Amino acid sequence: MKSDLLLEMRNITKFFGGLCAVNGVDFSIRAGEVVGLVGDNAAGKSTLMKILAGAYTPSDGEIFLESRRVRFHDPQDARSMGIEMLFQDLALVPELDVAENLFLGKEVPKKLFGRLPIKFLLDRRRMNAKAAEFLKDLCINVEDVHEKVRNLSGGQQQSVSIARTMFFNAKLVILDEPTSAISVRETQRVLELIAQLKAKGVSVVIVSHRMEDIFAVADRIVVLRRGKKVEDSPKSETSMERVIRKIIGSEPDARGPVRDGD
Repeated sequence: MKSDLLLEMRNITKFFGGLCAVNGVDFSIRAGEVVGLVGDNAAGKSTLMKILAGAYTPSDGEIFLESRRVRFHDPQDARSMGIEMLFQDLALVPELDVAENLFLGKEVPKKLFGRLPIKFLLDRRRMNAKAAEFLKDLCINVEDVHEKVRNLSGGQQQSVSIARTMFFNAKLVILDEPTSAISVRETQRVLELIAQLKAKGVSVVIVSHRMEDIFAVADRIVVLRRGKKVEDSPKSETSMERVIRKIIGSEPDARGPVRDGD
């Protein structure tokens, strides 16, 4: 295993009753790499990523993080090891403001005489100032960190959600359809944030049906079909047309016939 390999999933299989949703899939990602994970509906993409995020337990297979075998019992286990997954419904609390969402789970307590933390009292002034500075550094356009998240646009909410993973120093961020239902301009901002994650050495898996977004940011593209991996190529060695053929299972293509696992 190479030293820059952040994570490796080996022979991952997941059954739901008699249905095999993921069938012997190997998946890896290097530090600071962006991987596009694509496939048709029911291809196994979400199931594979939910296993990685601790939401599902695999029926078979192993997961290695930084060369060490790990087992996630729930999403908190994965999160504690630096893996964050942002679902389509995001991980934000609409009734809380932007700063409160950024600090959710890592609130800053007030301190007595500047030293002793005071339980149940939060240092909101410090939290607000740090949140505002953080969002400004990322060029995220939120006018006021006191604004309730429910009042933000879809793109702003997605940006804040991604920013939260950076705020928590995640090693791997999984984005599930991050550019669905947002404007072209907001989509561009989200893609820029993915590039910022990469620049900071954070690994990213982007799950999306939007091929143009995948090809805009991914270093490598993995295709699942009917629960199996059918393509795993650097972006420079494939094309949008080839990836689409792999997704739908058409054959032959420019590089020969399509076979499961090639």
